[in-house]
Amino acid sequence: MTLRIGWIGCGIHATQMLLPQLVRHDVRIAALCDIDGKRLSEAGRQFGVDALLTDAAELIRTPGLDAIGMAVGPDQHLAFGKAALERGLPVFMEKPPSASAAGARELRAASERAGKPLLLGFMKRYSVGNKIAHNIIKSGRFGPVLGLTGYYMTAPGYFAGNVDYTGFFLHHCVHYMDLVSHLVSPVAALSARKVEKVPGRVLFHVNLDFECGAIGTIAMGTIQSRGTPVERIELMGDHQRIEIEDVIELRWHRDPPFKAGDPAATLSNDADTLTWKPNFTAAANEDFKGYHALLADVVPALAGAATAAPSIHDGVVAMERLEKLRQALAL
Repeated sequence: MTLRIGWIGCGIHATQMLLPQLVRHDVRIAALCDIDGKRLSEAGRQFGVDALLTDAAELIRTPGLDAIGMAVGPDQHLAFGKAALERGLPVFMEKPPSASAAGARELRAASERAGKPLLLGFMKRYSVGNKIAHNIIKSGRFGPVLGLTGYYMTAPGYFAGNVDYTGFFLHHCVHYMDLVSHLVSPVAALSARKVEKVPGRVLFHVNLDFECGAIGTIAMGTIQSRGTPVERIELMGDHQRIEIEDVIELRWHRDPPFKAGDPAATLSNDADTLTWKPNFTAAANEDFKGYHALLADVVPALAGAATAAPSIHDGVVAMERLEKLRQALAL
């Protein structure tokens, strides 16, 4: 059955990232909502939607909808998510689910009362390099993860004139508050330290202790251009290492023998390094960032199936972890 979705928010992220991938699945966008009339009409033309509304409450009340999707602000996610769940509609929303952990807990309670899922856009789990790493680890071929290191940088585009790191934490850092546990295990302890040379340009290192016994460090900050490589993860095991560069290049180092002194030297499927990176010249509609793969789990979950789609329960964990991070940094 084709899922009829009402969608709130027609900004650049929704119309260029989310909705184009959503309509590749068995869904129909039955109604769109945005307070900006120009954006709304352009999205209606782009996705062939005639029901165009400027009031989110009216969209949620639209007869015949099977689910609500949204990509708006954190406060709107909280308000509109609760309203949709109270109407008995399952919800997909971009992260963050709210501006606070308390708001995320409100949404979790609303989801539980309604008996309907609230699913979140933690697409970093589905970014192709991260997905490959996760599958290698879960296969048992890697052994226990002992350490995680990496960085996730950005430029200071979240504020202009008045420095407020809130958007940076909510829209950027929250991804890794979810991803680290997806790759390793729940976090047992978190600490952090920072350097802030001038307001708006901050670098901090987050130290993580995982319940499985692994340790981790992630560097994040607003001191790099988005035009440079900004994301890297390294997972360390016993004579094993996985390196993920900007989600699209992966190397799995294992335990290769020395080659120079061996006249029969060759490459071993069982010991030498395996690598992967995409062929961007291929005429294939592949989404390496992970939105299509995320929505492949979200759409059936909205229809009632059990899938691996990130839920509001994951969102509560990530938001609580994010607040601990801000408290540790006093930002």
